[in-house]
Amino acid sequence: MLSTLFLFTIVLSAGYAKEKSPKIVGGEETTIETYPYIVQLESYNTWTGWSQNCGANILNANWILSAAHCFEGRNYSPTFKRIRAGSSIRNSGGVVHYVDYEINHPEYRVLARYDADITIVKLLTPIVETLSVKRGTLVVHGFAIPDNYPVIHAGWGHTRFGGSPSNVLLHTQMYTINKHLCATRYQQLNGVVTPNMICAGLLDIGGRDACQGDSGGPLYASGQNGHIIVGIVSWGHGCANETYPGISTNVASYTNWVLENAL
Repeated sequence: MLSTLFLFTIVLSAGYAKEKSPKIVGGEETTIETYPYIVQLESYNTWTGWSQNCGANILNANWILSAAHCFEGRNYSPTFKRIRAGSSIRNSGGVVHYVDYEINHPEYRVLARYDADITIVKLLTPIVETLSVKRGTLVVHGFAIPDNYPVIHAGWGHTRFGGSPSNVLLHTQMYTINKHLCATRYQQLNGVVTPNMICAGLLDIGGRDACQGDSGGPLYASGQNGHIIVGIVSWGHGCANETYPGISTNVASYTNWVLENAL
């Protein structure tokens, strides 16, 4: 991990409005019925038991989509991973499914530390769809999301940097940020922003972002028939920083790989 960086996992409309925003990070309360494709990714700790520490999205009955960094190092072993689907409440309710194995993208960390930060995860038992549990919709491969377009983060992560996770599902809207501008800013921190990433936030305003515990969770854009998965929460500098936007994996760079392997 870089010393100055930390890990956080179409039809578009509206422009960038530079109003003074309230200082929220995790966002406002929402329900799982609004985002039935998001799931909690839980890890087992000897001292604390099972607890949510990443997010993910349902791909189909047997597979979910998350961030590769949620399955590396001490987080690697699938034995200590499970998901919780269909619940707005952190670590409670819904239906639990244990992880069989994961496939991190083969180019993860090749081009840059957080490039190709994407994984597909096979479950031991199939997901049954309900009103609060549904498969997500992936962005078309190669789609270039425009600058200054509204996107949404949802998750149970920290409501401020270094704070505590939310007990309920939260969401917040922000805007995509020009990649060249984002990369130029991160060069000051020796952070590398590649074409396979999406920058989003309220540039030079701050206050809205994913945060710790949201890793692997979604960056959504609004589509004609619901939300489109365009990004996976990956990394950034602090939370909701006005100078350095949050960065997600650009799913459009990997849609074909996901569809070919998550069978």
